[in-house]
Amino acid sequence: MTTAQTQPGPPPWRLLLGYVRPHRWALAAGAVLSLVTGATGLLLPLVARGLIDDLAHDRAITGALLAMAGLVVTNAAVGALGSYVLRRTAESVVLGARRSLASYLLRLRIPAVDRSEPGDLMARVTSDTTLLREVTTDSLVGLGTGGLTLVATIVLMGLVEPVLLAVTLAVILGAGLVLGLIVPRINRASRRAQDAVGAMGASLERVLGALRTVKASGAEQREEQTLHAAAQESWRQSVRAAKWAAAAGNTAGLAMQIAFITVLAVGGARVATGAVDIATLVAFLLYVFYLMSPIQQVVGAITQYQTGAAALTRIQEALRLPAEPPARPAPLPSADAPPASLAFEDVRFRYSDELPYVHEGVTFAVPARGMTAFVGPSGAGKTTVFSLIERFYEPGSGVITLDGLDLAEWELPRLRSAIGYVEQDAPVLSGSLRDNLLLGSPEADDTALAHVLKTTRLDGLVARLPQGLDTLVGHRGTRLSGGERQRVAIARALLRRPRLLLLDEATSQLDAVNEAALRDTVADVARTTTVLVVAHRLSTVTMADRIVVMDAGRVRAVGTHRDLVSADPLYAELAATQFLATADD
Repeated sequence: MTTAQTQPGPPPWRLLLGYVRPHRWALAAGAVLSLVTGATGLLLPLVARGLIDDLAHDRAITGALLAMAGLVVTNAAVGALGSYVLRRTAESVVLGARRSLASYLLRLRIPAVDRSEPGDLMARVTSDTTLLREVTTDSLVGLGTGGLTLVATIVLMGLVEPVLLAVTLAVILGAGLVLGLIVPRINRASRRAQDAVGAMGASLERVLGALRTVKASGAEQREEQTLHAAAQESWRQSVRAAKWAAAAGNTAGLAMQIAFITVLAVGGARVATGAVDIATLVAFLLYVFYLMSPIQQVVGAITQYQTGAAALTRIQEALRLPAEPPARPAPLPSADAPPASLAFEDVRFRYSDELPYVHEGVTFAVPARGMTAFVGPSGAGKTTVFSLIERFYEPGSGVITLDGLDLAEWELPRLRSAIGYVEQDAPVLSGSLRDNLLLGSPEADDTALAHVLKTTRLDGLVARLPQGLDTLVGHRGTRLSGGERQRVAIARALLRRPRLLLLDEATSQLDAVNEAALRDTVADVARTTTVLVVAHRLSTVTMADRIVVMDAGRVRAVGTHRDLVSADPLYAELAATQFLATADD
């Protein structure tokens, strides 16, 4: 994660209230039903004392029995309804947290994603948000209803027999001191357990993302050991948290058993001296039994909160990562929109403060319309040009303008709606071929889709697929070849009718026939829009209107292929290495 993790944030209970606030009325209804359930239970010992008095004085007990039966039935019915309302509300809280976190993660700035582990971020959306369910019901409501029920029980116990209440409170106070030592340990162990789950998710995502490479390298066993170690660490920390939680629960249970034995001994002595009657002792003992439930509820709420607090802290860390401002998608350019012009002026950039500069004062200008190619050795900063144009990263200094306007003044949706971008590895998402093609232009009609398919020579592929455009392409497009994935990415970009088309090694996996066809397509697109191409194979850009030669983060030459072969030694060397025509030819 980034340094945003270390910045102090609001306490976990305030974060929890933020998630609960939209559901406060449903939560309040569930809490009221829980309190009614507790109230019916509190009345039972009083009715029982009356029943014993009736028996002692040979009075009819029918009314008392009916009252007890009614309280039991009411307690069960209201308790079931209250439990449903609370659990439904808790699921709604989890849903809200997942929605807000998923929406935020989609807006993360690329540098924040670069410094994060995708598997750990996924764990925050899945396992961490799941813990909010228990925190909402067990901690927030449990602490409230359990606390109120506990107070009400103690008040009634005081009315029944104050001396025995003092004995009970002394035992409870001792248990509270022990719990005060245990609770912080639960918090620390729970946080480490959740971090370990995130680390395990990151390890698994790392392996699954390169499973072919792992298998081809014979590294399954080594990676298996890494995954097992992460799972073992998660287990170890979870067991530690469970140990302290069990200690807290058993401390509460032991305290109530000690309280019962002490009350029985002291109460028996007071009955023997005539200070209280047997009915009062029985009623008080029933309250001691009943006291166990709210005490365990309160203790459970506190221990569960420690686990939830760790999850809330991890969620908040993700929400403090740098993100782009929320904005509605901008409309795509119209068919007659003019092509864009672009300029870099003394741009300097590096990916982080501890890394060297990738751009050392890059300057060039691209007029509207035509093809501009970027060539040069690996690491020259060619792909970074495209990342800066898309504002995935911000330059350290210098100015980048589109249509004469500083990129920093463009709204991100409007900027990106004007650009079609084909990345170097041409990613294809899981889903159908149609879903992938319409990813950037969901409103495209069948006519536009058919035209783009023909332009990129995908129409033959669609005809061969069993479900045509609705055929599933597999995870990351594994059911397509590398060249097919590239053509899908190019078709997806062309469907957006971009004013500026960015092609990063867009033909690297195409055969000669398809490369030549796509080269003609790009040349045709360049007549009406501005096309920028990054290429290592110079054969794809020899007909470009201008070629920008980059080396060591700088622009060393700009010109046509014929000009650069004779004027720039680096370009001439690249051309000779790839057996392209020289100036003399």
